[in-house]
Amino acid sequence: MLRRVRVSQPSVCASIPRSVVVLLLAASTIATAQMPGQKADGPPPEQVEQTSHGLRATAGREVLDITVCTDSVIHVVATPEPSAPASPRPWMLDAQQSCPGAQFTFTQDAKTAILKTAQLEVTLHIERGNLSFRSASGESLLNEGNSVPRTYEPVEQNGEATYRVTDRFSPSMTEAVYGLGQHQSGMFNYRGATVELAQNNTDVAIPLLISSKGYGLMWNTAAFTWFDNRFPLDMKFTSIAGKSVDYYFMYGPEIDGVLHEYRTMTGHTPMLPKWAYGFFQSKDRYVSLDEIRGIAQRYRQQHIPLDAMVQDWFWWKTEGDPEFNSNYHDVAQDLEALHKEHVHAMISVWGLLDPKSETYQVLDAKHELVSGAHVYDATNPEARDIYWEHLPGKLLAQGWDAFWLDSAEPEEYWPHMGDAMLRSRQLAIGNGAEFTNVFPLLHTLGVQDHWKAQDPDKRVFLLTRSAFLGQQRVGATVWSGDVYGSYWGLSHQVPGGLNFALSGYPYWTTDIGGYWPPHNDPLADPAYQELYTRWFEYGTFSPIFRTHGHRPQNELWSYDKVEPILVNYDRLRYRLMPYIYSLAWKVASEDYTIQRPLVMDWRTDPNTWNLGDQFMFGPAILVNPVLKANATKRNVYLPAAPAWYDFWTGKSLNGGQDIEADAPLERMPLFVRAGSILPMGPQIEYATQDPSGPIELRIYRGADGAFNLYEDAGDGYEYEKGQHSIIPIRWEDHTGTLTIGARTGSFQGITESRKFRIVLVGDGRGVGADVTGSANAEISYEGKEVHANIQ
Repeated sequence: MLRRVRVSQPSVCASIPRSVVVLLLAASTIATAQMPGQKADGPPPEQVEQTSHGLRATAGREVLDITVCTDSVIHVVATPEPSAPASPRPWMLDAQQSCPGAQFTFTQDAKTAILKTAQLEVTLHIERGNLSFRSASGESLLNEGNSVPRTYEPVEQNGEATYRVTDRFSPSMTEAVYGLGQHQSGMFNYRGATVELAQNNTDVAIPLLISSKGYGLMWNTAAFTWFDNRFPLDMKFTSIAGKSVDYYFMYGPEIDGVLHEYRTMTGHTPMLPKWAYGFFQSKDRYVSLDEIRGIAQRYRQQHIPLDAMVQDWFWWKTEGDPEFNSNYHDVAQDLEALHKEHVHAMISVWGLLDPKSETYQVLDAKHELVSGAHVYDATNPEARDIYWEHLPGKLLAQGWDAFWLDSAEPEEYWPHMGDAMLRSRQLAIGNGAEFTNVFPLLHTLGVQDHWKAQDPDKRVFLLTRSAFLGQQRVGATVWSGDVYGSYWGLSHQVPGGLNFALSGYPYWTTDIGGYWPPHNDPLADPAYQELYTRWFEYGTFSPIFRTHGHRPQNELWSYDKVEPILVNYDRLRYRLMPYIYSLAWKVASEDYTIQRPLVMDWRTDPNTWNLGDQFMFGPAILVNPVLKANATKRNVYLPAAPAWYDFWTGKSLNGGQDIEADAPLERMPLFVRAGSILPMGPQIEYATQDPSGPIELRIYRGADGAFNLYEDAGDGYEYEKGQHSIIPIRWEDHTGTLTIGARTGSFQGITESRKFRIVLVGDGRGVGADVTGSANAEISYEGKEVHANIQ
């Protein structure tokens, strides 16, 4: 039976008993670890009963509710105060979407109560109250600790009585765990680690854990939290404030399936404007739009691909007001001139406000600032309205195409101070200790909602430095913050970005070259130019492609010793635009992830579990960044596949092996999986140029293949109403037959007729960034199904 023991504690608040409520867990045959603990007499459970949504168990003051959301998702809530109102969860979609319910069976005997769905079995062990999760086939997935799983320690936070809540789990000896946002430890697999989940510059808190066993656990709170697996047999989440233990258990078993369940609960990711998948030119900082226009013009004159120029901070007279300093003249006219060159413009806008600004003073008068800080309270809907109306709304009306929402953790005042600063504040939504991490979600969501209301025909693009659960439903990309311009900095971004992808958020980028330079004259340093080149190569295969840093110049021609290499990778990015934009549609329509750690596609291969320096870019391309100075080779693991092709040479290699790949400075090792169909467009200088140009289809033989080529207008939200097209392409390897299927869908401005150039990749053929000279076949396509036998 369920039992509890009271452990005396100093008095904290008269409204909470002087105790820690502790549920004790008994060992069971399915437990993977026996934790030391106590077993004491206590009152029997009031009841364990089936409910319409799952089951409810009561032991003393703790009430445990288990809700079946779908066949693959279980919601667990346990609280010592069942009468207390539930805290808001703005990251969740409404219950009909996030937890619609599913069929289940309920059985109970003297020792267990069991819920079964088509995919999962959840067992409550009645003697001690711990939960176990199994797949429908009987595979053990996760168990709450079998001694003391859930504890509630009465504490006071910001003058309010609350609990410090903990749940303990017993992970498998052989599983690896990932996600949890983005952190700078350089770790990929977090087994044996402690991770603080609290927003800070370069450190992003998203309490979503993904396991190589095929499950995910979403710790359903915005509180300052620790994930702790220092003792490998004990994996626990502890939050400094909360009324309950609250988490969702999700089962794939494939990781794409887990992330699909997560986004179904918290929001699906929209398409970004097509230009946002091109190259962003930025530095700290351009001092006028005259300077920005001059640089954009030089990119066009030199035919170097470019889609966006970025205006960093200090453009303002007073931070927080949309009034430009004297370096800026006719902003709207300058933006129009950039647009005529097919260059988009992003501007830095902060939630941190100068007390002298009108925006600050209006918010202050209404008591809608975060107390003791110079930042608006984004948890207050009225404050979000005021912020938009006084700052970004006016900038959008001028013609800016994107907002760089810097300092989104947030920071509390200048100079930079922003280490989980909300934990000690009261917010409109509630106690800041319980909502420490929610600001970036509500900040970006508020900007998106107002943007779409003001200009519904222009897709939202935001760049921000922090994120939280559910923020993937905003048209926002997260960058990794102000990181060091060093190989240490570069090598830590790769696993950080991969864990971010495993946290359910598909759009991420870094400051190519790092933000902080290694010394005062980095451009004159050949070693730094080498580092920049390696970072640029890696950045070419990030979901968003962007250079930035605190350097006097940062344009591609500034790196004179390596400029041809940089331009070549820039052009490669643009040749891959049909592939990248089609993957963006998979993100929006299938909850796909573009930047994919190998564990996503080879989950059961232990060789992938600790590989945080390789990744797939979509289904075809294996990317292997070079992360050491003066390297000319690097070790590459080729996972199981019928074959892999060296992108640069066309040479075929067997899968399931480690190789030492050539990696001269101009060549980051890239391999393409057999069975891939890789669509490459013509050489273009901006993302929407020449949509009717010929598409080179590179076929990598050795397996059957398929790819859906996606197209739409490139901007606006008509794609959500069906205004887009898909061309299905299939390769049958044993017959050498390529089928380009009938196009489905249409949109305004569609290219009705196009040419496909078919290239069978082989040694020295169909390789590198350049257009292949002679195709194996050319197909004129009019929208109807076409078959071709390719030799």
